[in-house]
Amino acid sequence: MIEVWLRQIIKFNTLRNQMLFGFLLVMIIILAVVGIVTFDSVSTLLKNKAEVHIQQTAVQANGRLEGILEQIDSLTTLVSTNSYVQSLLLKELNGQPATFTERQALPPIVNVIQIYSDGVKSVELYNYDRKRIFPLDEAQLEDKISEERIAQTTAEKGGIIWFGIDPADKDSVLAIRRISLIDNNFSSGGYLLVRIKPDVFTFQEPLSGEGERETMLLLGNDGQIIASNDPSISKADAAAWVGSESQTVNIGKQSYILVSQKSDVTGWTLFILTPISAITKGITVLRTAIFVSAGIGTLLFILLSLLLSTIITRPVFKLIKTMRGTRLGVLKPTDIVTSTIEINELNHTYNQMVNNINELIRLVYEKELLQSRTELKALQAQINPHFLFNTLEALYWSLQEKAEDELAEFVVAMSDLFRYTIVGPNKDEWVSLGDELEHIERYLLIMKMRFGERLTWDIVTLPEFDSVRLPKLLIQPFVENAILHGVENNIGRGTVIVSVSRTENEDELAITVEDNGAGMDEATLRSVTESLEYGQVPSTKKSGMGIGNVYRRIKLYYADDARTPGRIAIHSRSGEGTRVILTIPRGAEGSYENANDYDR
Repeated sequence: MIEVWLRQIIKFNTLRNQMLFGFLLVMIIILAVVGIVTFDSVSTLLKNKAEVHIQQTAVQANGRLEGILEQIDSLTTLVSTNSYVQSLLLKELNGQPATFTERQALPPIVNVIQIYSDGVKSVELYNYDRKRIFPLDEAQLEDKISEERIAQTTAEKGGIIWFGIDPADKDSVLAIRRISLIDNNFSSGGYLLVRIKPDVFTFQEPLSGEGERETMLLLGNDGQIIASNDPSISKADAAAWVGSESQTVNIGKQSYILVSQKSDVTGWTLFILTPISAITKGITVLRTAIFVSAGIGTLLFILLSLLLSTIITRPVFKLIKTMRGTRLGVLKPTDIVTSTIEINELNHTYNQMVNNINELIRLVYEKELLQSRTELKALQAQINPHFLFNTLEALYWSLQEKAEDELAEFVVAMSDLFRYTIVGPNKDEWVSLGDELEHIERYLLIMKMRFGERLTWDIVTLPEFDSVRLPKLLIQPFVENAILHGVENNIGRGTVIVSVSRTENEDELAITVEDNGAGMDEATLRSVTESLEYGQVPSTKKSGMGIGNVYRRIKLYYADDARTPGRIAIHSRSGEGTRVILTIPRGAEGSYENANDYDR
């Protein structure tokens, strides 16, 4: 057992591990000493600062409260001394009741209080006889407040009286002032009653400007809670705090430091409760900072001890990553970085191997491309004699049926047809869709000379498709097949429709060739479709060779277009004709022409 233990010690007794443990031991000793001293000093500083902070918060909150009260006091004074209000109340006092029109002029004056002071719910104006003249109804002041409070307001001689929560409306703080008539020796001319929302006296944001919010409670002279931002505090709790010498109170599971401030304006008591957790928050942050610093230091020392090995292994890992890229078929040389002689030699050898492999790949690619081009030329050479044979067969039937004066026009059409089909060394293998459809039109005209009124056709396309490029003679074999199988075997009139349209994919075009011939049964259609996949088309007619040729040409021409490869779909039912849909990519010529350039 001891022997195994000693072996483990020897196994880990490396220079890197010795440096790691030595640095860690020194770091732990330094951080422990610095952490203890710093924590003690900062804790004392935070506690002293908290006492000053709490008292400043109480003074600040009381200043905000008295600012709101003084604002309402100033606005009510402004309304009370308004010349129009004074003259109207003086007329009331002299036995001249205000008219309806005169009372209607009061809202712009009285509503100044609500406009310039947030939280004012309502303002009411009463005359000397305690009859309300604003708003416009006949309510009495005795219905709103008690006689005792009216007498107290009258005795104040114009000063505003704050009564706290309105007994008739628990959601309102009541304030009233007597209006003294300046032109009648400051005698009592009426009363101005104001109701304010208790929320005005509640400070929702942190009073100290920091993240954690203090709890605020405003207690009236009668022991009623006027405003509070903590609904869990009861009236009994607040009453117990009045006159208490304790600076710490508990609300639920939270402990607070309590500071009270009495307002000189109203006599109300403002309680500020600061969470103890907010005071000790700095200590917690400091403790966390010490532990985080220790963790970061440990991590840095570990990284430092691993730095030397990383410098050595990084070039090797980079070379491995480059070699793994060969699994995806990407062979590229690696960058030669400044390192040891052995690593540079390894990189240099690998780069030579990559260059040799890429050269071999290029030679194989050229060989495959040359083979594909040769097969393509052979297929296109195959379709031209086949087309010529079918056209001459049509000429044979026409010579037996047509008069000599019609043959000249027919020969001209034949010459244009053959001129289009010839592909010489300098001829372009790609043509526009407009030219291909024009060739189809000439071919159908020649076929009509053979079948007469039995053959009708329709070519449906849009001018915007005319410029689309495609391989020459790609559509004609399907039209030829439709005539031989759809028209020739049909006793009645045969119809061939060639249409060009967009598919759901904007990068594709669908070229449809359909006839109203006898069609194919399900077994024959399956046989033709499966044979196309193997490059063979069983048919009793010579046209089958042409369809197989087109299928192989599509595979060759559009082999590089991975997004929209060309394809052929055949739909047919016995007695209902046949429809062939040839789907090709729009603008796909470029990919193959690049191969042509490379081949040349």
